[in-house]
Amino acid sequence: MEIFATGLNHKTAPVEIREKLAIAEERFLDILDKVIQLPSVFESCILSTCNRVEIYGVCDNPEETYQDILKIFSSYSGLKVDQLKRYVFFYKGREAIKHIFSVSSSLNSMVIGEPQIVCQFKDSFSKAKEARTVKNIMTRLFDKAMNVSKKIRTSTGISRRAVSISYAAVELAKKIFGDLSDKNVLLLGAGEMAELAARHLASTGVRHIFVSNRTFEKAVQLADEFGGSAIRFNKLFEFLPEADIIIVSTGAKEPILRKEHFKGIEKQRQGKPVFIIDISVPRNVAEDVNEIETVFLYNIDDLKTVVDKNLEERKIAAQTASLLIDEEVAKFDRWLKQLEVSPTIAKVRHFADQIREEQLERLFNSMPYLNEKERENIDLAVRSIINKILHRPTMYIKDKATKENSQFYIQIFEEMFSPKWEFRKKQKTALEKENKSER
Repeated sequence: MEIFATGLNHKTAPVEIREKLAIAEERFLDILDKVIQLPSVFESCILSTCNRVEIYGVCDNPEETYQDILKIFSSYSGLKVDQLKRYVFFYKGREAIKHIFSVSSSLNSMVIGEPQIVCQFKDSFSKAKEARTVKNIMTRLFDKAMNVSKKIRTSTGISRRAVSISYAAVELAKKIFGDLSDKNVLLLGAGEMAELAARHLASTGVRHIFVSNRTFEKAVQLADEFGGSAIRFNKLFEFLPEADIIIVSTGAKEPILRKEHFKGIEKQRQGKPVFIIDISVPRNVAEDVNEIETVFLYNIDDLKTVVDKNLEERKIAAQTASLLIDEEVAKFDRWLKQLEVSPTIAKVRHFADQIREEQLERLFNSMPYLNEKERENIDLAVRSIINKILHRPTMYIKDKATKENSQFYIQIFEEMFSPKWEFRKKQKTALEKENKSER
């Protein structure tokens, strides 16, 4: 049996292809069922995000599995199999394990170290578990993938530094003010960037979030999500004295905030600083605002410098993480190969138990005076002897299972304890009896 990983992601396919293979929530279980019904597949789960659609599993015929999954992708995407082959990757064995560990650790993400993939990874496994499409091997694989992900995040610090503009803005605010719990925040704009900034700010425990937007309904919606207050756009300047941090992210073509808007509020704020982050393109805050002594203005280029530096540091951390993944892949591959000889070892132990039972039955029949306790002690002693005798060959075959030509050693080990030797022994005994009778 082989672990496999197949599908496409932002590295292998453009967005126009990825969006055709994206799996809608209502179709997820149906497609998962189609995969698990494939004759060569024993276990499977699907990871579907905005940047990837990938199928992981256990199969006994990788090439057949790949061709069958291509047909499933084709059936719901409308793309032909030959087209899909250009974009769909297929890994098996160690390569597949490494890919899965890299995905769970966000080394394979568009933004290295991003934390969302961990939740998405857990969610995909939970769905597969509920659908009963994963068993022993995939459960062990996903548990290991989560452990590897945690180890990488704690030991390399790969996700510590901000690599999104919104998050970098909040980190910058924390550097300037330290504790944000007594700070009021004013968001100008209610788009995606503003929402991300609000989410990060809310997690720091700011005192209050005010939201102002040209479309008041959007301001209300975003403010409600974070327990804040919506401000009508034409009332914006009245609230400037209340704001310690102002984050501007609108689609305006010219500055909304100018120097004159802040001249009158210095006395009202009693010299307390105002921190402004303009993440709009084009810029929505005039440069001369920075001339006011208590106002500190940063634009998107200032933040991009921080982000670029942090991305480089994440790439360095990713190199360390990659080495750690290689070690964990080797360990898991070793366990998997040893698992393959488990049925053989179980047969040998069953063979030994049969001998034990037969011999003890003869012994106890010839010694009827033994009481229950004495028989139990003899049984325990024989079991102990068998375990000690089998320990060395068991360790030997487990070790050989991880080496090249493992099947050669496994075959010899199986033949040693094969019932055919019993058959030959019976043949020899019968032949000896026949020869005696002829004499």
